[in-house]
Amino acid sequence: MVNIKLVRYLSSIQHRNLVTLLGYCQENDQQNLVYEYIPNGSVSIHLYGGGHVTQEKLEFKHRLSIALGAAKGLAHLHLLSPRLIHKDFKTANVLVDENFIAKVADAGLRNFLGRFEVAGPSSRVAADEIFLAPEVREFRRFSEKSDAYSFGIFLLELVSGHEAMDLLSSDLNVNIVEWVENYQDSGNISAIIDPRLGNSFTTEGMEEFMQLTVRCVDPSSERRPTMSYVVMELDRILEKEMSLTTIMGEGTPVVTLGSQLFRALK
Repeated sequence: MVNIKLVRYLSSIQHRNLVTLLGYCQENDQQNLVYEYIPNGSVSIHLYGGGHVTQEKLEFKHRLSIALGAAKGLAHLHLLSPRLIHKDFKTANVLVDENFIAKVADAGLRNFLGRFEVAGPSSRVAADEIFLAPEVREFRRFSEKSDAYSFGIFLLELVSGHEAMDLLSSDLNVNIVEWVENYQDSGNISAIIDPRLGNSFTTEGMEEFMQLTVRCVDPSSERRPTMSYVVMELDRILEKEMSLTTIMGEGTPVVTLGSQLFRALK
């Protein structure tokens, strides 16, 4: 049964970067939640789901803008009274409207479904489990910091253009901080970056983006940043990236990438 009180609470949450729950409908034995329509679908489609998106939308600053919008949505949930933990944040739950403004979907949906009720094929469940923080997988302990971990996995998919499950060889117990640092130590960190990004980013901006990603996926929940801090960092990185890139001609950024990418991730 749909929890009417919960529906009313969730539908009262209004924010530019959250998909609005309009209500629910019931027909025969079927009960469905009704959300606002977001025309451009999930970010996952534009990254790796077979959808088509222009090269402009794949530029680094566009991905930064999407990340910033999604971070603002999560931060708003965490600042509510009572606070709301998303519990199921993943790339598929970040939608983009006609202006490519990010909107976080399904906030609080797990409160309807119960503890860990998930529908879908086992491969999809495995892909979604990668977004869960270690303390959630082991102890089912959700918090603002577990949302931050999920957001870090989202950032990894955003910069790589691939599902984290493919990048991490489906290993749910991998220490992603060490995984990234191993790429750094081998001098092959650029292998993580989506080749469709081309030269649309600066060395400094990408370094800082990856540093933030690593902080979000820290195995220790205490060491992860709050989403309010993530918002401030992404806003700063985006502003700097916009000021350091110059658009000329047909939209090609003139960027100096440098020869020592990711020299200061640690």
